[in-house]
Amino acid sequence: MEAKKASAAAPILVLQKVVQILDCFTVEDPEPTLQQLIKKTRLPSSTCQRLVQNMVREGFLDREDDRYRIGIGLVRWATPGTVGLDVVRLIKPILQRLRDETGESACLYTRDGAFRTVVAVAETRHVVMRPFMVGQVMPIHAGAPGKIFLAYDPEAWDALRDLPLTKFAPSTPDKLEILERQVETAREQGFYAAFGERHEDVGSISAPVFGHMGALTGVLGLGFPTQRVGPNDVERLGPIIARYAVEASNALGYSNPDI
Repeated sequence: MEAKKASAAAPILVLQKVVQILDCFTVEDPEPTLQQLIKKTRLPSSTCQRLVQNMVREGFLDREDDRYRIGIGLVRWATPGTVGLDVVRLIKPILQRLRDETGESACLYTRDGAFRTVVAVAETRHVVMRPFMVGQVMPIHAGAPGKIFLAYDPEAWDALRDLPLTKFAPSTPDKLEILERQVETAREQGFYAAFGERHEDVGSISAPVFGHMGALTGVLGLGFPTQRVGPNDVERLGPIIARYAVEASNALGYSNPDI
């Protein structure tokens, strides 16, 4: 038993030492020497040297003369994550301006299968609010953002067709025919408003965000309590949200004048 514990702990200890080495690379000092790495990590020189050599071999680090830098292999592995972060970084200020102009919580959603996830949010400053949090996951058939995914992303329909349409509230669409009509309206308007579909007292208005290749990248929208925003406000708010969605698309490199 003790031998098993020791063997399980060994890889963890190695990873901790690798992290110690990687933590030495900063924007201010991107190319330390081996001696600097030994000094900063306080690892035994033989241990640090062996780990650094292995990290160079595996692509974690690159070496030039007596200096080291983060390896191109590590940069390549990190790229999928940094792409997502770039989208959030570019669109977060737009969400904040949308929140400031409308007074309501502004969110950016991405889709994963038959669900949508909040990846960025600028929360309302109203005391009465429905909280939206980064990482919050919701079904795409309920609420305005899902209608936009279904309107502009064909794969969203494929993810949804074989799943039950759970009815969360009286207004939740529970038949594909209803969803199809709603999605057609979303395409015609360029935005969509839904009230009481996920919670009876919550509404949302959303519009599409496109990437530089023209594919749907995400959905931008407002979420609000229905006691403050109702159907009579859609004519005013819908075009505002669509305008900010176009701004977000432009920020991602999409320049189609017709969106």
